[in-house]
Amino acid sequence: MDGDSFFASCEIALNPKLEGRAVWVGGGRRGDGIVIAANRHAKKFGVTTGMACFEAARICPRGVLCKPHYDDYRELSRRMFRIMEEFSPTLVPTSIDEGFLDFTTMEQHVWRNLTPEKYVTELRDRVQREVGLPVSAGLGNSARLAKLATDVGKPGFLEIPPGTEKEFLKDRPVRELSGIAKRRERSLLVLGARTFGDCAKLPSHLLQKKFGIWGQQLWLFANGLWNEPLILKVQDRTTISSATTLPYDEPDYQAALTFALSEMTRLVGQLRREQLQARELALTIRLNDFTEVSGGYRFRIPQFLNSTINAVLEGIFHEIMSTQARPVRQIRVALWNLQPLDTQPTLWGRTHAERWAALDDATHELNGHFGKTALMTGAQLALRSLDDRHKTPKAKCPFVPQREMIKKLWGTDEDPLAHKTEWEERLAKVSRHHFTKS
Repeated sequence: MDGDSFFASCEIALNPKLEGRAVWVGGGRRGDGIVIAANRHAKKFGVTTGMACFEAARICPRGVLCKPHYDDYRELSRRMFRIMEEFSPTLVPTSIDEGFLDFTTMEQHVWRNLTPEKYVTELRDRVQREVGLPVSAGLGNSARLAKLATDVGKPGFLEIPPGTEKEFLKDRPVRELSGIAKRRERSLLVLGARTFGDCAKLPSHLLQKKFGIWGQQLWLFANGLWNEPLILKVQDRTTISSATTLPYDEPDYQAALTFALSEMTRLVGQLRREQLQARELALTIRLNDFTEVSGGYRFRIPQFLNSTINAVLEGIFHEIMSTQARPVRQIRVALWNLQPLDTQPTLWGRTHAERWAALDDATHELNGHFGKTALMTGAQLALRSLDDRHKTPKAKCPFVPQREMIKKLWGTDEDPLAHKTEWEERLAKVSRHHFTKS
C-alpha cells in the first residue's frame, strides 16, 4: 500500500476546499523553497518534486502552495496504518505513507469466495472514506514485486496473479526495481540486460559472480521465482541525526552554537531513552553561500552524558568556525556507532547511567503531558531567550526510521507479532462485518 502524493493529499484531507485543485507542498525555511510533494492535478501542469515553488506558480498559476504541517501528516499516517492492520495479521510499515501487508493465508481463512481485488478495494475505500487519503496498492508473490506493481498500477490497484510474474516483468526496465542504483543499472547494461526479460535469459552463475547474492536474487526475481516471507524486524538504530535550516541566516555564532547544543541535548536524551550510547559524533555547518565546514570526534569509550558530549561538540564548533565570517544557514549534528547502554531507569540507581535514564523518562513524560518545552536544559532555555522563533520549535519532516513508526503504531518497540492471535481475531471480525452480505 502506498499513499498517493502523500503530503499534498494530506493537505487536501485537512482542507477539503482544495479538492479538485492543483496542490503542492513547499519545503525550505518558510515553506516556499522547493516542491516536496505535488498532487496529480499539479503534475499535469508539469509541477514536479524538487522544482522551485516560484517556478511551480509560474507554470500553474491557479495552483495552491501549502506550507507543510508535519505533525498533522504523522497523525493521518497513524490513522491510515490503523485501518491497514485490521486487514492483515502482519503489517510492515516502511515509511510514513507506505507499508506491506501479508495476505499469504487469506485465501484459506478470510477470502473464500471473495476476490483479492474486492478485499483490497474495500481497504482503499475505507482509508479514503475515514482518513481522506487516496492510496494505491499492488499484490504480488514478494514485497519487491508488490512494490513494483503498486508503482505501475498508480493510481489504483494492480494484481500480479501467481504464475504470471515472468510474463509481467519481461519487458519492464530493471531500473523500476525499488532500490536499484545507477551503477548497478549501468553494469547490467554492459551485460546486455536492460529489461527483466534480458536478466532472465542470462546464466544465473554470471549474475552471481558479478553481483554476489543480489545477482542470484535478481535472476530468481526476473524469472518469477523469487519469494520471501514478509517479516517485521525491529532493530536498534545505528545512527541518530538532526538537520535544521535556521529561520534566518544567523550571523551570531554564539547563538548558532547554542542551537547546536540544544539539538545535541535532544538527541542524547532520545538515545538514553532507547538505552543506547554513542561512540562518534559529527557537526556540519552550512553557511549562507551554501559552503560547508564540518568536524567529528571518536570517543575512547561510548558516551551518554550531555556534559561530556556537548563539551566535545562545543570544541568542534569553535575549531571549524574560527576562520569563518559568513552567517550560518543550516546546522547538522549526528551521533553514530551506537552501542547498548545497559540501564534500568531508577532514580536511586547505583550508576550515573541509571539515574540519567530515570530523569530522561520523567522529563519525556512530563513534556508529553504539559508541552514539549515544560522541562528544558540550560541550552534549550538559552535558545528560547535568544529568539522568540524558538519558543515553538517547528516540527521535523517525518522521515522516521521503521522502528519508530512501529513504536508509534503499537506503543512498543517489542515484537508486535506477540499480539498476532488478537489481530487475527480482529481481522476475522472485520471480514465478517464488511463482507457477509456479499
